[in-house]
Amino acid sequence: MYRLFATTALVCAASFANAQDVSLRVLGQPVGSGLIQQQKEQPFFEDFAANAGMDVNVEYLPVDVAGIPDTDGMRVLRTGLFDIVSVRGPQVSRDEPTMLGLDLVGLNPDYASGKAHTDAFLPVVDAAVQQRFNAKLLGVWPAGPQVVFCKPDITGLADLEGLKVRVGDQSAAAFVAQFGATGVPLPFGEVQQSLARGVVDCAITGPSSANSAGWPEVTTTVLPIALQLAMNGYAMNLDSWNKLTEEQQGKVSGAIDSLVGEVWAYSEELYADAMNCNTGKEPCEHGTPYSLAAVEVSEADLKAVSDALVGSSLPAWTKQCNAVNESCEADWMATVGAKLGL
Repeated sequence: MYRLFATTALVCAASFANAQDVSLRVLGQPVGSGLIQQQKEQPFFEDFAANAGMDVNVEYLPVDVAGIPDTDGMRVLRTGLFDIVSVRGPQVSRDEPTMLGLDLVGLNPDYASGKAHTDAFLPVVDAAVQQRFNAKLLGVWPAGPQVVFCKPDITGLADLEGLKVRVGDQSAAAFVAQFGATGVPLPFGEVQQSLARGVVDCAITGPSSANSAGWPEVTTTVLPIALQLAMNGYAMNLDSWNKLTEEQQGKVSGAIDSLVGEVWAYSEELYADAMNCNTGKEPCEHGTPYSLAAVEVSEADLKAVSDALVGSSLPAWTKQCNAVNESCEADWMATVGAKLGL
């Protein structure tokens, strides 16, 4: 009887210790990227124990506060330096090009398209991330429609000829090249100064992120045509994931699912409000009012974005992606391509 009691006590003590000893380091979105980070992501992780319903200690650091380039998200995951990384899809696609298949230029003209295509291709991306970076992709969400901000006045995409345009990924670089522009990859935190100093003439991002980062202070014009949705996501180092019990894994997954769902809705809400703020219109509830000129989007420009999927972004991406993931193009065609009837 004594041995049974002692064994039971030891098992209970070990279980209690395991429950109390869960700690997670989380690398987040840049503070300067805007309200999704400030109003959704950071509060969620700072109160993660309550949101997940589990005993866990979380240390949350935005990537710019940590002093880590946002292009290094996948490499940070592989090292295990952080357990969970808020991955910036366009920026890390150079390391893991399969990620870009979620959001090629011309693929997602609206949120509904983005959700359908993301759901279709996410298992393929997760498999690639697990194989190459020892990480599990827990969910993805859109920063918002990516539009063009320019320091010189422009009237449409044709006016990008000869200009230097900050792009987030290779798909956008291939697209602007069609108009005689040079795509320049820059970390988000460097863009405002680069626009001010003339390092780049234009830059692509979402209206809310641009507003938070002060881009309208150094630009004159916004072309509100959705090139991409800028898919970001949450990934967890597999060694960290496998240390959790099955119950804990379920709680982490469930909590992240809830956050991702909230961000999808919040992103759409922010887009309309930020466009108003950037162009001096009301209501402007979440941002700083500015007075950018908004270019009327022409049918020709809309067609150029739509045609870009098959004409430039898909061929450029598949060549790069197949080089590191030989089934990449076939997997995309069997999922997203099938939805599009390609």
